[in-house]
Amino acid sequence: MAPTKPFAGPLRKLVFAFDVGTTFSGIGYAILDPGVIPKVQAVTRFPGQENGDFKIPSILYYTQDGKVHAAGAEAAAPLMKLEAEDLNLVFVQWFKLHLRPRTMGVESADTLYPLPHGRTVLDIFSDFLSYLFTCARTFIVETHANGQSLWDSVQGSIDFVLSHPNGWEGLQQSGMRRAAVLAGLIPDNATGHGQVHFVTEGEASFHYCLDNGLASDVIKDGANIIIIDAGGGTVDLSTYTVSTTAPISVEEITSPDCILQGSTRINVRALEFLQAKLLNSRYGNEEDIATMLEQFEKTTKLTFRNPSEKSTIKFGSNRDKDPEFDIRSGHLTLEGASIAKLFNPSVEGIIDAVRKQLESASGKVGAAFLVGGFAASPYLFSSLRELLKEEGLDICRPDNYTNKAVAEGAVSFFLEHFVTVRVTKMAYGSPHQDPWVLPHHTHYDSNNPEHRHRSVQAYTRPSGKVVVPNAFSIFLQKGSRIRESEERSIALNLEAVEPSSLNNITVNIVSYRGNEPKPHWTDLEPDLFSTLCTVTADTSAVTRVKQLGTNGVYYTQDFKVVLMCGLTEMKAHISWIQDGIERQGAAKIVYDVEATC
Repeated sequence: MAPTKPFAGPLRKLVFAFDVGTTFSGIGYAILDPGVIPKVQAVTRFPGQENGDFKIPSILYYTQDGKVHAAGAEAAAPLMKLEAEDLNLVFVQWFKLHLRPRTMGVESADTLYPLPHGRTVLDIFSDFLSYLFTCARTFIVETHANGQSLWDSVQGSIDFVLSHPNGWEGLQQSGMRRAAVLAGLIPDNATGHGQVHFVTEGEASFHYCLDNGLASDVIKDGANIIIIDAGGGTVDLSTYTVSTTAPISVEEITSPDCILQGSTRINVRALEFLQAKLLNSRYGNEEDIATMLEQFEKTTKLTFRNPSEKSTIKFGSNRDKDPEFDIRSGHLTLEGASIAKLFNPSVEGIIDAVRKQLESASGKVGAAFLVGGFAASPYLFSSLRELLKEEGLDICRPDNYTNKAVAEGAVSFFLEHFVTVRVTKMAYGSPHQDPWVLPHHTHYDSNNPEHRHRSVQAYTRPSGKVVVPNAFSIFLQKGSRIRESEERSIALNLEAVEPSSLNNITVNIVSYRGNEPKPHWTDLEPDLFSTLCTVTADTSAVTRVKQLGTNGVYYTQDFKVVLMCGLTEMKAHISWIQDGIERQGAAKIVYDVEATC
């Protein structure tokens, strides 16, 4: 089901999709010519990797002064280790996990490799985006007919789609956009920011399955499908129902999930296992274990399928022996059951996540598609297939380069937008702000016991009305199904003694991660409330009314902060009534990226 609509724009342009993964990354793209049906393609040639692979390692080497020395396939070249020793280079891998929401956590802090001194995760991300952009540009110039002329015609009109795990939120998106600015991909202005688009890895994978006919046997009106995107760092789960097949339109039927049980967790557990097993062996040193772990990742982990069969890790020569620790002729022999224990926490985590999706989905889910690099594991696939049979779920692993599913699916998302309804993962609302900004219902009511309980903290507005602190106005409940074009608004009332104080507005949007369907007070479960973002706007054009209160003259404004929450990235504007006509003004959503990333 490849794109069927001709590009409707007036001028040629280019769209890149950068899938920056924890362990491997890929690039999808499409050249958009007016009146021509776009073709989704992938970059298949990178420096140091000319064999047509779709993915390159997400690794870099830095010099001691913080400059990139090598990245991608070149950083994985065998001789690079020797060069790194000679030049005292700093190796960086799994950097993407440093950008994760803190609510996701990790098994332990030690499982995250440190970043180079003086470099933030956004610095690393921007360096890698810059590298991917250079690779993509070179590929197009060298591969397409009249490649240089083609590039010259589009280099001023490029859109970027950045994919990310299902569990990432606006803060991570803002960080990625900032990294794109630092990488020189876009200018740091409103136009440049608008060239960057976001899509979850689960949604991108589903677009890929649809575009490539991988789900054709089950795509019918009313069919429910789970996508399990098993990658290096995370496993993303998304459940959809097919609203219509002609044209294709799908809706989320439960909030997507994201767990930190990707293939890198196998490495972490393997390291701990080898360290414990070889503690009293002469091969329990850091260098030998590092070699064993490298070989485990390249061979044993990829081929393991049966807990009843032994596996080996080749790490040395025929002279390397220690029978007491199962080492013979440079091979460490491992029981299949021991290797299975390294996989099983990930298997169990995925099974639990799938069951949650099934429980919360409306209607029976009949099929699951396993994609992503970790999906290539025979043991993972066979274990999931066997266990999910108990749930009546048929799982398949499409054999069609699904390791490029996210990169190409992200391009398809940009072109098609099959998903029209999304489900919120948490509740959203606005807290009582300060004396100037608050929802109407937070005025003190002596007949309300909740208000009386907080009377000591109450204070007076310029109008003389008493305000209750810690109130929470919910505008979007957890699990809400919301369409892309749907809006949610917060009605605000501002008061100020000086009219100039009403020229700008700052409103916090707060998320609630608890289970209470309609939370009213932020001080009852303070750990479950957190500021998601801040909406700022110029309100100097909004009508202000002069009033006379108990303390003298003051001014008021009434307007709404309008939020588009059904998109893959939240958008905002303000609206107010003036002379009987609704007016609108721009608003900006701000995340505290620097403080967190």
